[in-house]
Amino acid sequence: MDIVVLLGSFTLLCALGVPVAYALGLGTICAALYVDVPLEAVMLKISDGTDDFALLAIPFFVLAGAIMAEGGMAARLVNFAKVFFGVVRGGLALVNVLASTFFGCISGSSVADTASIGSVMIPQMVKQGYSRVFATNVTICGSVQALMIPPSHNAVIYSVAAGGTISVAHLFLAGIFPGLLFGLCLIGLILWTAHKRNMPKSEPVPLSCIPRIFIDALWGLVTVIIIMGGILSGVFTPTESAAVACVYAFLVTLFVYRDYKWRDLPHLIHRVVKTVAMVMMLIGFSVGFGYMMAIMQIPAKITAIFLGISENKYVFLFLVNILLLLLGTFMDLAPMLLICTPIFMPVIAKLGIDPVHFGMIMILNLGIGLITPPVGPTLFVGCAIGKVTMEEVSKELWPFYGAMCLALLLVTYIPAISLWLPGLTK
Repeated sequence: MDIVVLLGSFTLLCALGVPVAYALGLGTICAALYVDVPLEAVMLKISDGTDDFALLAIPFFVLAGAIMAEGGMAARLVNFAKVFFGVVRGGLALVNVLASTFFGCISGSSVADTASIGSVMIPQMVKQGYSRVFATNVTICGSVQALMIPPSHNAVIYSVAAGGTISVAHLFLAGIFPGLLFGLCLIGLILWTAHKRNMPKSEPVPLSCIPRIFIDALWGLVTVIIIMGGILSGVFTPTESAAVACVYAFLVTLFVYRDYKWRDLPHLIHRVVKTVAMVMMLIGFSVGFGYMMAIMQIPAKITAIFLGISENKYVFLFLVNILLLLLGTFMDLAPMLLICTPIFMPVIAKLGIDPVHFGMIMILNLGIGLITPPVGPTLFVGCAIGKVTMEEVSKELWPFYGAMCLALLLVTYIPAISLWLPGLTK
């Protein structure tokens, strides 16, 4: 009955439209009162949940991504991507995906990726003869790469949800190949669709313009070198690299690109603070929620259920994929990571699944949920920018789901895709 009180109250509050963070907090309090756990102990756990040095990386990464997103980086990366697909049929769609790959290395957010790349690419694609729905679908699907390719603040959240036992640097490295594989699957689908529908070719970029385009884009892409190079060389911790990247993004945007106005900076800071406050509140309440789950022995009971079905890790991973794909249609990525990670950790430990590999499976899986109705934040943003309805987009998303699920299956059942790069640093 105690499990019903915890999970039932949380589910009921979410169904009533209560924000997920508050639903987690109120559900925790209801369960604590029911099982007679002192509220002081719960509040201490919630406070401890946000008292983690690694979490400082989140505001810095969010701020760096926001500065670059609004400072003209997206347009420069789009121009850079055009260099590679100048005369290919369906070239602008390929440019869209490649630009999302580059921008994902800076933003770490699929919503920011969709808003920035979409505002540049969707009008260009429509002008060249692509349908609005197709342009929107390419944009929102390509943006999922941002969740995998470092710097991903979702990797930091996963590390915290796992109890801080998983290296953020290893998670960053683990996301590189899965993110690139995801992009390649989308590129393959676009090439096939472009041939089938006889889509237009792009105009080649004049050779004389390539050096300037490369230099403009390089200023932003150096952010990735700062982050990964600093971490791998041991000069920075992930948190310190996030702070350095934030300062660099600020200097490049305001003094090199000069597309952003000083007077707009307070508004940007305000939006970032609101975003970070929501994330930190969500993390704190989720730790309290996890504390109550541990008291009620929910992870142990879930482990017994899964092992009762099958002790084969491949069957378990298949079941987890199905479960997360379904749950991802109703809840955002961050709360699902915070809720599900403590539940699954004992199971993967018993089955011998690497937690870094499992983290990539979870992030990619739940990332697909961000573009799946009825609750898909990235889907909503893409529809708003593309000026199309969610119903129109959903009808033509099925081929993209096929490509994304192919990438998910490869990442799930070929651990080396995620673990090869982290293994080089051990």
